[in-house]
Amino acid sequence: MTPSATPLKYLHPGWFSLVMGLTGLALAWHAAGHWLGEWAQGASLVLGVLAAAVFGVLLVGSAVRAQRHPPALAEDLRHPVRHAFVAALPVSALLLATWMQAMELWRDGAHGLWWLGALGQLAVTVWVLGRWLAPTVAHAPDAQSLWNGITPVLYIPVVGNVVAPLAGVGFGHDVWSAIHLGIGVFFWPVVFALLVARRLAHGPIPPRLHPTWFITLAPASVVGLCLLRYGAVPLVAVAVWGVGLFTLLWVGTQARRFFAQPFGVPFWSVSFPLAAFTTLTVRLAEALALPPLRMVALVLLALTSVVIAALLLATVKGLRQGTLLAPEPVAPIVPASN
Repeated sequence: MTPSATPLKYLHPGWFSLVMGLTGLALAWHAAGHWLGEWAQGASLVLGVLAAAVFGVLLVGSAVRAQRHPPALAEDLRHPVRHAFVAALPVSALLLATWMQAMELWRDGAHGLWWLGALGQLAVTVWVLGRWLAPTVAHAPDAQSLWNGITPVLYIPVVGNVVAPLAGVGFGHDVWSAIHLGIGVFFWPVVFALLVARRLAHGPIPPRLHPTWFITLAPASVVGLCLLRYGAVPLVAVAVWGVGLFTLLWVGTQARRFFAQPFGVPFWSVSFPLAAFTTLTVRLAEALALPPLRMVALVLLALTSVVIAALLLATVKGLRQGTLLAPEPVAPIVPASN
């Protein structure tokens, strides 16, 4: 494929999923530092710095894109699927703040970044859910377009609020973090029910979005970490971990089919959920002192590292060959009116 002459035009918000995956892996390695020693902390530092660098590049690129290609940005904001990826930006900020807090790096900066992420996430949630109440959604073709927008990507703006407590508790914002946690936990089963209804009544999501089914692993993983952050009994977190384990097995059985297509940014949807589940497993293995669970955690850490390394290599290859930052061959979807 010939590289696009205007690659920035296609720098949609979904690219921030790279930051989410890299930061999630950095947090997983940091959690394993109690077992693996200083070199694990070194791996966390390298991954976190890489994630921060990618975050900075994407912020600059997105700002330039908004100036040079405003119609492309407007199309993303109207699109029934891509608009939900806007939440990947504040979630990335929250995760970077969490990593900075864990590594004890520039606490004031991390605190400010956390507030930007928390407020931004809340604003995006209100905006995304506000589309459901638009007066035109009850009429064709907008009603069908609303169902087209029910994909696992919806977890990011709606349930993604559960990420806030990971650093918020450490910054002393227990109450505000609990508000975010409540929003995310409330909408977690709502979004899942909508996904099942859409699949059964309106057919499967477009093939290019199949990897996003792995996002369904993220809520249980992050909620479990939040429970531990609030000092809950570990066995309660284990119950939530069990939901995550079932989800991983359920979705994982379809992995070969999901990824049997040309590489695209949606492939990164597997990265953060898998990293978050790995981190939860490490934390529970440490809290319960269970050797078998510790072995599972180390296997998951190795698997997640290999998966994200493969995603990085595929991304670099795609950028060099021009298959990324280019129009994606997705099924046509009718944009919804705001």
